[in-house]
Amino acid sequence: MLNRRNFLTAAVGVAAAGGLAACAKKDEGGDSSSSGGGSKTITLGFAQVGSESGWRTANTESVKSAAKDAGIKLQFSDAQQKPENQISAIRSFIAQKVDVIAFSPVVVKGWDAVLKEAQAAKIPVVLTDRSVESDESLFLTLVGSDFTDEGRRAAKILEKVLQKAGHKGKVKIAQLEGTTGAAPAIERAKGFKEVMDAEHKDDWEIVASQSGDFTRAGGKQVMAAFLQSNPDIDVLFAHNDDMGLGAIQAIEAVGKKPGKDILIVTVDGVKDGFIAMSEGKINAIVECNPLLGPQLMDVVKKVHAGEKVERWIKTKESDFMQDQAKDALPTRKY
Repeated sequence: MLNRRNFLTAAVGVAAAGGLAACAKKDEGGDSSSSGGGSKTITLGFAQVGSESGWRTANTESVKSAAKDAGIKLQFSDAQQKPENQISAIRSFIAQKVDVIAFSPVVVKGWDAVLKEAQAAKIPVVLTDRSVESDESLFLTLVGSDFTDEGRRAAKILEKVLQKAGHKGKVKIAQLEGTTGAAPAIERAKGFKEVMDAEHKDDWEIVASQSGDFTRAGGKQVMAAFLQSNPDIDVLFAHNDDMGLGAIQAIEAVGKKPGKDILIVTVDGVKDGFIAMSEGKINAIVECNPLLGPQLMDVVKKVHAGEKVERWIKTKESDFMQDQAKDALPTRKY
């Protein structure tokens, strides 16, 4: 798998995908006007994971809006969290002879065959949000976050949360993992464990860990099971806000107070997460910025023009404690 921590930032030359016909279906978010100067309109095929969370919805809206603003014709596909749907969409984009293909892979494995097909068709591929376990020559760049670092940041902010709460002694942690096999699930768990093993081997323990599939319903269901098997959980680390919000319902259902009886750290930073944090139900949020559309369109234009792009274009993100929630909430854009 593409190692985000040591990912090369050297520039790579990209061959333009010029001369390809843009004979696709009517786009669902792009603009059919020319990008200017009489040049051919760029057609981008984008295969989205799905609409499993508030983060993903914001990500989709950002991509569609940015494509329209950039004058890029967008062919958009929603995979409904199924890798086979994304593979079908990418093959459709190849058949339509789009200029560039971008996608956020549902899982990290299983992409070699379709990426080789895109390469054979001389259509450049850009990854957004998530990485893959594949030959790195089959895609040009990744536009997205450092998920392993997000896991580390979650562990470090948990230290502050525990200190603020006055918690002493052993810490029993439940972990709500993202979709099994997905890069953010794998890497956030890895980063969190790195800090835990290095700095809290004797006082932190993950007593329960299971996928909630990045959904509120999954978070609620899995957290309810956690509470039955481990009623003395001190901390919940949720790989995204939506699972954390679902878990809050399960915690309240057994008469406990989220944010007090069980301290909660989540990842993403969607508006609903900040609302819960302002209400004292989430203790800290590690931001993962979904507004990747403008960066993606800039990369697409460069790739199409044959310009050099970095192998990993990272997004800028912050961390927030509970006492920052009310002030930050009005400025949240997603």
